[in-house]
Amino acid sequence: MEEIAEVYGRSLFEVAKDQGKIDEVREQLGEFAEALQENHDLAVFFFSPYFSTPEKKDGLARAVEGAEETLVNFLHLLIEKHRMPAIFRIRRFYDGLWERENKVLPVQITSATKLDEATVSGIGDRIGEQTGQRVQLTATVEPAILGGIVLRVGNSILDASIRNRLDNLRKQVARGSA
Repeated sequence: MEEIAEVYGRSLFEVAKDQGKIDEVREQLGEFAEALQENHDLAVFFFSPYFSTPEKKDGLARAVEGAEETLVNFLHLLIEKHRMPAIFRIRRFYDGLWERENKVLPVQITSATKLDEATVSGIGDRIGEQTGQRVQLTATVEPAILGGIVLRVGNSILDASIRNRLDNLRKQVARGSA
């Protein structure tokens, strides 16, 4: 299923890029996917085989009235090919392409307690300087890590949490007693 999402996501991105509308399409694709996520009845309607393709297209016309023609045509294609359930993976793939195109690097900082804004922005600034990319920061609190931080930069993870250190120590002790 990931391959399908990649093919469709890349196709949508390339068409939107050719038309200079990657931002608008990204925003509207996100809104549509979020509406499906939040409204169970809407998701059932678009994902269910019990509703016909013409019924789904009619419903789509009402649901996305005023949306970019590129996106509307794309959603029609998904309905015709019965690929609408892949919409969430398509959106993730499209977002990844958008981030690379705009040199945006997602960075997630997880700490045991809330970090002050200066610390969070300082970490983001440092990563931005080192990578030459715009950093999109999110900071979350996860008391289970006990202390330290877990830093996710793109697909890489730096786990400097106390929980991770304790887990590693526990494994070393277990190996030593074997």
